[in-house]
Amino acid sequence: MNALLSVSDKTGILEFARALHALGIKLISTGGTAKLLMDNGLPVTEVAALTGFPEMLDGRVKTLHPKVHGGLLARRDLPEHMAALKAHQIDTIELLVVNLYPFEATVAKAGCTLENAIENIDIGGPAMVRSAAKNWKDVGVLTDASQYAQVLAELKADGKLTDQTKFALSVAAFNRISQYDGAISDYLSSVDFAAGGSTPSRLPFPAQFNSQFIKLQDLRYGENPHQQAAFYRDLNPAAGSLVTAQQLQGKELSYNNIADADAAWECVKSFGAGGSSTAACVIVKHANPCGVAVGADALQAYSKAFQTDPTSAFGGIIAFNCPVDERAAQQVSKQFVEVLMAPEYSAAALEVFKSKVNVRILKISLPADGGLGRNAMDIKRVSSGLLMQSADNHELALADLKVVTKKQPTPEQLQDLLFAWKVAKYVKSNAIVFCKGGMTMGVGAGQMSRLDSARIASIKAQHAGLSLAGTAVASDAFFPFRDGLDVVVDAGATCVIQPGGSMRDQEVIDAADERGVAMVFSGVRHFRH
Repeated sequence: MNALLSVSDKTGILEFARALHALGIKLISTGGTAKLLMDNGLPVTEVAALTGFPEMLDGRVKTLHPKVHGGLLARRDLPEHMAALKAHQIDTIELLVVNLYPFEATVAKAGCTLENAIENIDIGGPAMVRSAAKNWKDVGVLTDASQYAQVLAELKADGKLTDQTKFALSVAAFNRISQYDGAISDYLSSVDFAAGGSTPSRLPFPAQFNSQFIKLQDLRYGENPHQQAAFYRDLNPAAGSLVTAQQLQGKELSYNNIADADAAWECVKSFGAGGSSTAACVIVKHANPCGVAVGADALQAYSKAFQTDPTSAFGGIIAFNCPVDERAAQQVSKQFVEVLMAPEYSAAALEVFKSKVNVRILKISLPADGGLGRNAMDIKRVSSGLLMQSADNHELALADLKVVTKKQPTPEQLQDLLFAWKVAKYVKSNAIVFCKGGMTMGVGAGQMSRLDSARIASIKAQHAGLSLAGTAVASDAFFPFRDGLDVVVDAGATCVIQPGGSMRDQEVIDAADERGVAMVFSGVRHFRH
């Protein structure tokens, strides 16, 4: 049996090669890999000796030769193929170990030049991988060090690989080539060549977008039982994102569970890591926050969030940015909850939920660097196309606020306004959010009219028995007329935050002055369609 080893990332390759040699497998190798093996006393045939042709063009040409590809592509079950190999003195290659030039890592570096990018486009490696993967019945192809252990175990046990393993390796190989080629296409089609310069400027959106996702699981169905569905993740998911969650308990997640859980998790993360700052709780129903609050601990944050809309909270998705202890778990367990998410749970808290066997409990570790694990881009499917945009990751600071009314907001009102604005960002447009004392008091979401959203938010508060007197209100987009402002002030609001930017801004400002309320402009809109 012959094995050809040619790797850019040499993690584990020496140990793997030693194990192959111990099994009596002949080693063939190239360049740096061959030198590494030779320096460690392993007998290796260099590809140049195999082909009778030296490496040339700074290594651009070394494995593009019939003695390599013939050995990989020949079908052992076809006599004419084997006769051709014999006639041209070509040996078969049963095992190929290749990982590719680090193109993705190269172009991710600041200051990467076009020349560096081009030189890190592997040619021989993908060609060999494709040849071996096509001929999977006769050749095992390894493209990642994580595959070494299983392959060695099978070779030691049976002296060969099973068809199932070889096919799985082939699929993984073609997937890797697809990812690699997609990354090259994305990079090159984003280069603004006309701008010139050795370090090319890149356009935010490539001329061709090559998305790559890995399936995590099939789902029972989609939004409705007649729809099929599956859950995929990015090739390199951000730390602290939903796809990194560990499910500790409960039924399998449904399509709607995942969509709602993502909405809840993204919202609660915006309040930071509760372990060292304020604990936050977000309750989501049908992708909209129906209760959001901060508190001294998980129990207080949850209790306040639940007060906003106890009716909608039934069967909701609950997310915490802080550890869940036994006291919080006991309170949460009193209601029907579909999914619970948090960075950590105490052993006693998990014990509380053991009797609630259907509750899906997810543990998601927040990024150690304090990041929020957000997508850089948002993508929405439309008929036969995609909409792409940079993600709405804008964070509003106190210094960004512009007071536009005669009445100045108090320090407490400013904190309530910032809180309300943070929540409104995650509410479907048109969004109106009443808040006070670090909790939502009424949420109006997804209405065609901003007036209706305002009225619904106040009705929700009435149903929950909450007074809106002295509340802060956030509107995700500007008030086009004064009527929207009048509705929230009539309900009890004493300060308002909105983006501004309407042709009638002055009319709305005058109305605020007339009603004696403070209003600030954020200068940023947060539509969420």
